[in-house]
Amino acid sequence: MARSKPVPPTARELANVERANASGLRPVVFVHGLWLLASSWDPWREMFEAAGFTTIAPGWPDDPETVEEGRRKPELFAGKSVGAISDHYADVIGRLKIKPVIIGHSFGGLITQRLAGQGLGVVSVPIDPGPFRGVLPLPLSALKAAFPVIGNPVNRRRSVMLTPEQFRYAFTNAVSEREAADLYAKFPVPGSGIPLFQAAFANVNPRTEAKVDSTTPSRGPMLLISGQKDHTVPWAIANASFKKQRRNVAATEIVEMPGRGHSLIIDSGWQEVAETALSFVKANGG
Repeated sequence: MARSKPVPPTARELANVERANASGLRPVVFVHGLWLLASSWDPWREMFEAAGFTTIAPGWPDDPETVEEGRRKPELFAGKSVGAISDHYADVIGRLKIKPVIIGHSFGGLITQRLAGQGLGVVSVPIDPGPFRGVLPLPLSALKAAFPVIGNPVNRRRSVMLTPEQFRYAFTNAVSEREAADLYAKFPVPGSGIPLFQAAFANVNPRTEAKVDSTTPSRGPMLLISGQKDHTVPWAIANASFKKQRRNVAATEIVEMPGRGHSLIIDSGWQEVAETALSFVKANGG
């Protein structure tokens, strides 16, 4: 599938690049996944900046600035492929003077691995990462979580908003009903259908964009983080990704966060996950 026309960085993204370059500090680039926006990383950015880094959280191409705008304009999210999203982040990273740490969640974890495979990061942390070509397990829970999109072929070119019940299953199954409702009110936006279809058919499409170079010597150290109760990217998928990545000459580790679901970067336990990522980054040259 041909990639869409490249979307240049926004004024906000360019300002963050300029700020990062002026700081002289190691940048940390955060990559969000489906149904979230860059603002979902705000607490993480505060933690990493307090630890001595500068941070950037670019959006996907044409992302709105706020959840409210995204919900009003679902068409903004349609048609964003894995390749186009990866290219956008590579463009932003290419403007940095210091090679960054890259941290991504869900499909952002897949994008993180693609960027690391291009040698664009000094250290990377994919969290509950979406599967890529060669990752074979497809648990029933992952199929159920993706079904609101892949259950209808016309959704490939559309954006799809999860209902509260669907978000509860796919993201917030490991938190209380009250917290799940609060998270739904605050975070999700419509998600592009294309990445889910690309991941679902990656192993039967040799030209898929959902592929990763896991062996390039310039990849750098990598930590994969998996939520024990994640329905969307359960351990079987995360561990299969790890087995591909550990062929690399650089350090490759995986950790399972007990009792955590797919919302682990935004729910009330986010700090433990962020501290796990930060410790690995500091220990591996970030």
